Amino acid sequence: MPYPHGVGPPGFAPKHSVKMPSLKTLLTATFLATGGFLFGYDSGIVTSTIGQPEFIEYFSNPSDTVTGGVVSAFQGGAILGTIINIFTGDRLGRKYSVFAGAAVSCFGCALQAGAINMVMLIIGRFIAGVAVGMLTSVIPMYAGEIAESSSRGMMSGLLQWMLSWGYFVAQWLGYGCSFNNTAFQWRFPLAFQCVPGIALMSGILFLNESPRWLMEKDRHEEALTVLKNLHGDGTPEKEQYIELEFQEIREAIQAERAQTKISYTSILRKPSWRRRLLLGCAVQAFGPLSGINVINYYGTRIYGQLGFDTQTTLMIIGISGAFSIVWATLGLWALERVGRVKPLIISAAGMAAALVCNAAMSQHWDQDNNNQLRAMVAMNFVFSFFYTFVGIISWVYPAEIFPVDIRNQGNSITTFTNWTFNLVFAQFSPNALSSIGFRYFYVFFAFNVVAMLCYIFFFPETRGKTLEQMDILFGDATPLAVNEKEVETVMVEDTTK
Repeated sequence: MPYPHGVGPPGFAPKHSVKMPSLKTLLTATFLATGGFLFGYDSGIVTSTIGQPEFIEYFSNPSDTVTGGVVSAFQGGAILGTIINIFTGDRLGRKYSVFAGAAVSCFGCALQAGAINMVMLIIGRFIAGVAVGMLTSVIPMYAGEIAESSSRGMMSGLLQWMLSWGYFVAQWLGYGCSFNNTAFQWRFPLAFQCVPGIALMSGILFLNESPRWLMEKDRHEEALTVLKNLHGDGTPEKEQYIELEFQEIREAIQAERAQTKISYTSILRKPSWRRRLLLGCAVQAFGPLSGINVINYYGTRIYGQLGFDTQTTLMIIGISGAFSIVWATLGLWALERVGRVKPLIISAAGMAAALVCNAAMSQHWDQDNNNQLRAMVAMNFVFSFFYTFVGIISWVYPAEIFPVDIRNQGNSITTFTNWTFNLVFAQFSPNALSSIGFRYFYVFFAFNVVAMLCYIFFFPETRGKTLEQMDILFGDATPLAVNEKEVETVMVEDTTK
């Protein structure tokens, strides 16, 4: 049977070409990425909030430990959210998991905006973190499952793109509110967190469920309908493509079930699945280990050590956030053209260089040297540029490497890893910055070097392969025998189109 371009037996990997997804698929993935906006805004708003004079006065000049608690409560909640999703994600499905996360988010954000003491604020941050943990476990996976292989990286990576928008809005809203000298200065930015949560909760019910989740639940007719709705254009060629895509998904699921009895421990018992889990956890861990969240969460403190006042600091962070959107846009464009692994290597090397430059300059700090001041600020901008691919691919890679029967479990565990490292650095970074200043960056320089070596030696390239072809990439048995002559025929047909 000849296969259209991009679809074939699980062992078949056609030459990759970049094609834009259908408008409906693109709009669906973009709306799902509202969860990324929520994540970015929730993460970014704490940077300006803990540095606002009215916040500091209202909560009686909180200590480093309390400030770390405000930030790390969010990370702790996110860890719980990923654990919840391990056990509920496959039961609720992708769509209703997003709905549940958005609903929890609205409750937690409302508590923060109305906080009358530090305990209430921290509880609100924790609940909002639970929501973001649930959403970040589901959304990249959901977007990847509705996309075609030629655009899957971009669809999943939209989470990071919208995260950059959320962070950007948070910084400039915080900067604008800094000119108000009442409690509005910090309460309104916290209240604004409810907006993306309400939008996501309201709109998610109108989206299609993931066709691969439906197939995994043996709801085959519904899955085929969704595939036609998302990828169909009414042409006979596309109808054939969808039928064969449907067959490929069904046969891959059947093959996995025939080889492995699925349980909560299957992901640890099967060597190829265990390898995927280790790689997914590693790429998620290398995100926070790069040092990005120390710079993001404690930007006001870092620039304060360089002598900037609060408003100037917030303006610098806002400008950096604007550039992050540009870098993320270019990153999404390049993702299906360059691949996953090469950009990760370049990103780790670039971040390591930027951090070691700042750490070295801090040891020869001269507050009267304006050129040195500008150079250290510039290095933070350089760091932000190189972080772009790590930020995008840390969501894309784990969401695409697991088979559908354990995809929710695997992606949730890898996201759990990300949030666990976030929690550690959120809690201890204030004291570290106070004690050793910019020399703290040497720690992250070392982590980035380790990450670069791991990307070079251990990470296989996934660009251009369907989700079902990941089994072959990671050494599992081929579900279907592939006739060499048939594949040759397919390749000839593809090149003549």
